Amino acid sequence: MATKRPSQKIDPMLALRRFGQQFQGLNPNDPSVWPPVPRYALCVGVAAIVLVALWFFWLTNSNDELAADRATEVTLRADYVKKVGQAANLDLLKKQREQVQQYVTLLEKQLPSKAEMDALLSDINQAGLGRSLQFELFRPGQISVKDYYAELPIAVRVTGRYHDMGAFAADVANLSRIVTLNNLSIAPNKDGGLVMDATARTYRYLDDQEQAAQKEAAQKAAAGAKKK
Repeated sequence: MATKRPSQKIDPMLALRRFGQQFQGLNPNDPSVWPPVPRYALCVGVAAIVLVALWFFWLTNSNDELAADRATEVTLRADYVKKVGQAANLDLLKKQREQVQQYVTLLEKQLPSKAEMDALLSDINQAGLGRSLQFELFRPGQISVKDYYAELPIAVRVTGRYHDMGAFAADVANLSRIVTLNNLSIAPNKDGGLVMDATARTYRYLDDQEQAAQKEAAQKAAAGAKKK
């Protein structure tokens, strides 16, 4: 008949005392010689610190990415609303584009070509003579070439009566080609009449060759500026 072994009772106080003794007299410079419990506790603590640091680092980056994504979302929403509006008004925008092109074509027709400049200068002169004005000066200046047009200033000095000068200015404004009067000055004349000095400016469009030359010159100037 088998005999029963006496049951061993665990003393909690003794176990707790032994557990606490493992943390006494630890050498902080050499954790490898520590008892198992402190050594394992150190490993768990270091791992917890690393995990917490990584968590805060990841959380900070996530907040920055979230803020950037929200800003991008706002931009994309605004762009979407703009494009939806453009798509809804596409037909209207096409009609407006056609109207603008027609207006530009009309303005271009008011600009004389190089061959028509002499006729335009003659029209300005005839407008003055038709109002009984006497030309003391009618001198075309240096042509200034812009991107798509050329500007020709004309120094004008006429003598006559005040009302005739006003009618001359109205006739110049009503020419089929664009002509403007600038820097007007009227002063008494020695003969008792008036003398008017002005700069008439007229414009002509550049032909295809002149536009190509102007673009090439602008590109060369831009390339030279970049090199500097």
